[in-house]
Amino acid sequence: MDKTAIRNLLDQEIVKTKKKIEEYEEMSSPVSPDDAIGRVSRMDAINNKSVTEAALRQSKDKLSKLRHALHRVDEDDFGLCKRCGKAIPVMRVALMPQSPFCVNCAR
Repeated sequence: MDKTAIRNLLDQEIVKTKKKIEEYEEMSSPVSPDDAIGRVSRMDAINNKSVTEAALRQSKDKLSKLRHALHRVDEDDFGLCKRCGKAIPVMRVALMPQSPFCVNCAR
């Protein structure tokens, strides 16, 4: 496994995830009761805010896992499944670098 390529991939994912977090934080601003948007529209705005806040939490969790993976890249057991110990396929690492499990163990 090319550790430099994995490190670059992690760096790129961290940048993309930080940008998503910034966007979600902007979108999840409080819904002001003073806005004259109507009751149904206000309910929609509150619902959308809840969905955005869930996405924000997921993105923050992903960022934390990506940073952890970046710190682990140079360890001997990086790329090995934490559960079964087998090598994680390179495509799996490329698609989900923050996951410490192979596809079978992640289920």
